[in-house]
Amino acid sequence: MKRAALGIAATALLVAAAGAYAVTAEIGSEVISATASAAPQGLPRGGGPIRVNTTVRVHDRGGSQPPALQTMTFLFDGSGAIDARGVPVCTTAKLADTTTAQARQRCAGALVGRGTGKALVALPGQAPQTLAFPLSLFNGPPAHGMPTLIGHFRETIPAPKTVLIPIEIERVHRGRYAYRVEIQVPSIAEGFGSPTLADATLGRTFVRAGRKVGFVNAHCQGGRLQLQGTLRFTNGDLFPATLTSACHVRG
Repeated sequence: MKRAALGIAATALLVAAAGAYAVTAEIGSEVISATASAAPQGLPRGGGPIRVNTTVRVHDRGGSQPPALQTMTFLFDGSGAIDARGVPVCTTAKLADTTTAQARQRCAGALVGRGTGKALVALPGQAPQTLAFPLSLFNGPPAHGMPTLIGHFRETIPAPKTVLIPIEIERVHRGRYAYRVEIQVPSIAEGFGSPTLADATLGRTFVRAGRKVGFVNAHCQGGRLQLQGTLRFTNGDLFPATLTSACHVRG
């Protein structure tokens, strides 16, 4: 029977330094946490560029391998939007079989986000080991009139392999939320790995017609920017969370 993580045990904590809410849940020995924040907190009245950071952590208190993530679904505040006009586009063909350094060099102009990923890998007959890798987010070709992203990372266990994650952005009308993203989490280490950390920051500032603009822009509405996320695991567990980052109108 599928279990909703927040229905088992959950605590929401205000992280004052980051101006964001962190949500932690426990299912048996599994501990799942998520945070989101946007910077800067002070925004012009008409809006301005921001950087959005999301962090997801999964671990088992007993040290066992946690269930693998299957999908991550996010609903984004309608007070924010992606503006990819004039931003170079990268393709999966350019990124195929590249290391992190090669990918970031080939598509430097399209690099709009960076982060770190980790996974616990339990290969048959071997002790569990941690796989750590840089994450890159590139501006991809538009689809259905909306920008897209391409996630990139490089595995080293059990053998070197480039993993690419196409990410489409869907326009929706769900109250405060105006954008939806569903990320299909790829198999890690040929299915023997379980993600334990996904930390990424999306956002980059460009100059267009002499004016500073952002890949991600927002205006402050009601003193907060809001994100709703749902993590689905391969064993059927669900982790829904609503995350809020404080903001204010500057000047």
